[in-house]
Amino acid sequence: MSITTGAPRTAPGLPPIRLGGAADIATPVILAPMSGVTDLPFRRLARRLGAPMVVSEMIASQAMVRTNRQTLKMAEVDGFGGPASVQLAGCDPETMAEAARLVVDRGAAIVDINFGCPVKKVAVGQNAGSALMRDEIAAARILEATVKAVPVPVTLKMRMGWDHNSLNAPRLARIAEECGIRMVTIHGRTRQMFYTGTADWDFIRTVKEAVGIPVIANGDIVTVEDAEEALRRSGADGVMIGRGCYGRPWFPAVIARRLRGEAAEEPPLAEQKAILLDHYEDMLAHHGRDPGVRLARKHVAWYSKGLPGSAEFRVQVNRCESPEAVRALVHAFYDPLIERGVEVVREAFRAAGEERIAA
Repeated sequence: MSITTGAPRTAPGLPPIRLGGAADIATPVILAPMSGVTDLPFRRLARRLGAPMVVSEMIASQAMVRTNRQTLKMAEVDGFGGPASVQLAGCDPETMAEAARLVVDRGAAIVDINFGCPVKKVAVGQNAGSALMRDEIAAARILEATVKAVPVPVTLKMRMGWDHNSLNAPRLARIAEECGIRMVTIHGRTRQMFYTGTADWDFIRTVKEAVGIPVIANGDIVTVEDAEEALRRSGADGVMIGRGCYGRPWFPAVIARRLRGEAAEEPPLAEQKAILLDHYEDMLAHHGRDPGVRLARKHVAWYSKGLPGSAEFRVQVNRCESPEAVRALVHAFYDPLIERGVEVVREAFRAAGEERIAA
């Protein structure tokens, strides 16, 4: 593995993370796992646009072992040949190990373990996700069992701790390293914060200083400047982008280009429209016509953030029951703006990033 320690780095020139073979991350910018957002069409599109690495939606290990049809669909990899990671959540070591074997058999180059999900159904009802940060012994058993079960790198995503009275991410990261975890991502919030407040990039530095494996900074990265500042303050080896990708599947690639010292601009509006329509068609093909129409509504809304008349456009899209009607609305909304040379308002990126989801 390629590890750099010491003084904070600034772009360009962020070193690659070498986990081995298909798991190597040439430019460590990662699309975060987000339930209900980063399905296969979104991941596939982000990769096609240049995202260096993507992670699946969080998958319940028990559902994976039961070979639930919807779960198997969630676990599909994008097929672009680079590092594709599938994230698993659960509280039983044997079930996690079996689920890890199944996703590797289906093409995952990396298995990621979720110790960060804050939602009540997972963290309280299932004693999984961020709840495992409160039981380091149980956490270690899960980590060790999963690592031993598969031949690919196993990584971990967690928060700073359950609350501000138990900020144990540095200690748990050391435990993870001892169990064979190859990389850890820290969301700079506690479980009790959910998605409120501000991500603490400075705290992530304490995790980086505690371990010798790569550390990835996550939380509130919605502009290129945020990515650079998160790296500077955390000393992390890379960044993971979540809500900043709402309606911007190209955003990880934009950050990666900046970190490589290349031009890093958002695509022009005409290209954004074309990406939206490609995304829409892929969602219909993947999910089916009627489910695809419903699931795509939020994505279409996010794409339009910051454009004149976007609020009314979103209302109209949410009323549409047919793909044909949605396509017609997209053309009617975007074409006059493209002709006028309108571009997305930059401040809308942060507004979009502030919307909350349970992921």
